Amino acid sequence: MAEALSVPAGPSACARAATSKEAAFRIDYPLAAARNTRVIALDAGAEQMVRDASTQEWEQARFYTAMDPGHDLLTMDGQPALLAEELEGSNTAILVAVTGENTEAMATIGAACKVRGIMTAGLLVTPDALSSDALFHLRPHARILLVPAEADDLVELLKATRA
Repeated sequence: MAEALSVPAGPSACARAATSKEAAFRIDYPLAAARNTRVIALDAGAEQMVRDASTQEWEQARFYTAMDPGHDLLTMDGQPALLAEELEGSNTAILVAVTGENTEAMATIGAACKVRGIMTAGLLVTPDALSSDALFHLRPHARILLVPAEADDLVELLKATRA
């Protein structure tokens, strides 16, 4: 039976990370600025979730409800806004759906984001139904799709994208 060799333990990973040799690999510049995120409720079920999320403090996120066929939006205050103008300077759009209404708006907003190179995320809150009309119509227009999502996932997604 071979005897186990006693090897002295070296410094821990935390201790090594504090050395000047490892400091050369540190990223020492600040995080990128907050994203210009546009959050758009695509149906009546999604509107309340978007409205709830809009009450929190965000850097540059703006919140809307889509009107079919999608060229017109409404702010959470009920003010009309044009999709093209609101996407100007934006780099992220989060499309929130529950029922799959406003399919034409999904396509219009998705196409507008694609042309402008805006990253799109779809948040599909479908309680008890993984397959739905909303999933079928939203999938082609969202680079990232969260299914099935819960109401509080919107806030978590906004935090994750530094909105």
